[in-house]
Amino acid sequence: MHLFYTPDIEGGSYALNEEESKHCVRVLRLEENDAVALVDGKGNYYEARIVEAHPKRCLLEVTAIQSEFGKRSAYVHLAIAPTKNMDRMEWMLEKCTEIGFDEISMLECDHSERRQAKEERLEKIAVASMKQSLKAYLPRVNPMSSFKEFVQKCDTELKFIAHCSGQRDLLSRVYAKGRSVTVLIGPEGDFSPREVELAKQHGFVAVSLGSSRLRTETAGIAAVHTISILNDL
Repeated sequence: MHLFYTPDIEGGSYALNEEESKHCVRVLRLEENDAVALVDGKGNYYEARIVEAHPKRCLLEVTAIQSEFGKRSAYVHLAIAPTKNMDRMEWMLEKCTEIGFDEISMLECDHSERRQAKEERLEKIAVASMKQSLKAYLPRVNPMSSFKEFVQKCDTELKFIAHCSGQRDLLSRVYAKGRSVTVLIGPEGDFSPREVELAKQHGFVAVSLGSSRLRTETAGIAAVHTISILNDL
């Protein structure tokens, strides 16, 4: 069934915007009475049928609603220093959305190669990945923030910083199933010793993602996947 993103849906009917209407009618060639699915990014999954197959304003009638569709057992927040090449961050966001997580924050760190990111572009990628993977929850994409500001405000139950030096436990051994969690991932040059110490002062626990040295975007996916697997067990 074809899936459409309808963030402002209310009530029993909905009109797709012009872009989605054109895609529905002209590209997918859907017609009146054809069944479609809708998600609002907040956990609601709607079954609907086409009432008027107009390429500029396709009108739908909602026939069924399922709340908390595919809801995960724990809130997962990934905070990561974006790579110089944003294509790698976009690819990571796509894959993390497919796996399933709730929020992403871009960090400005001491060793950062990039100090800005386009949230609109990233959100579009998250929307496309949510639809492709048949999910009803859209990850929240936050503006860039400084490392210090972020660690001071972070309030999830568990807080981890993944870095490459010193004594660290594996994330898979210290994460407790069902607990809300934030994982910090540093830039290619890793977090600075100052940042690691600051994070620890604010309750973050140092962790390892395994014996291999991972690229930033690979580390982000590894962290989200590890937590997803543990929560699914």
